[in-house]
Amino acid sequence: MPRSDRHNEIELNLLESGSVTYLMGGQKVTVPAGRLAVFWAGIPHQVVAFEGLSEYFVLTLPLVWFLQWRLPEHFTQAILRGGILLEPGSDRLAMDLQQLVLWSDDLQSGLAERREASLLEIQARLRRLALSLDGESLNEAESMRKASLRIDGEYLSKAEEIAWYIAQNYTHPLTAAIIGQEVGLHPNYAMALFQQTFGTTLTKYLTQHRLAHAQRLLVTTADSILHIALSSGFGSLSRFNEAFRQNFSCTPREYRQTQLSTVYPVH
Repeated sequence: MPRSDRHNEIELNLLESGSVTYLMGGQKVTVPAGRLAVFWAGIPHQVVAFEGLSEYFVLTLPLVWFLQWRLPEHFTQAILRGGILLEPGSDRLAMDLQQLVLWSDDLQSGLAERREASLLEIQARLRRLALSLDGESLNEAESMRKASLRIDGEYLSKAEEIAWYIAQNYTHPLTAAIIGQEVGLHPNYAMALFQQTFGTTLTKYLTQHRLAHAQRLLVTTADSILHIALSSGFGSLSRFNEAFRQNFSCTPREYRQTQLSTVYPVH
């Protein structure tokens, strides 16, 4: 993945062998083989390393479907807050591989009954995953998110330090000067290095984090649009509205109404 990506979907990953490492939320997170992984792709993410991969299965689901299923709250919130949740063991690998191939075929078949059957099966699989995750497993997800908190250069490059700092501080006022000072680089060099490494600008990456934060609040809270704008790191409501419309072709209010009317239909 040459640059940071984000899309408003829940992503399921399964590796038959090897591992893949994401830079997600400014932190390196490694997904091992044999364990189904689930995360919200609305958080900026990028593949930065992989080892021994043979086949790598990816299935994406619109966020609204995921919310509509009303999965256990601890599971839903852990994902929406940027965690990667993993199946505790690898004993389901063979079954999950078969299911992913079947689901992919069904969803692309164009046949409504096959599509509906697969969606019911995916919902059941995620529900089983949620039931299998105890406090220790959820702590593992949190630990994975914090696995790269050492930013002394041993684990993170300078560009990754910048990404980590943005991911931890995007709700606060940030400038290239502030970021550069925090990582020990001249602001102009910090901006150039970041764009060269991740294929996107500091400003766009910062905005992506703020928008992902705002999306979650729009769907999961009744907070005012102004409160969401400011708590997501936007300096004003007008800047928030402009960035939201540019990225999603609708206003924050329209997005909330569309998502909630789909997740919670009005009869």
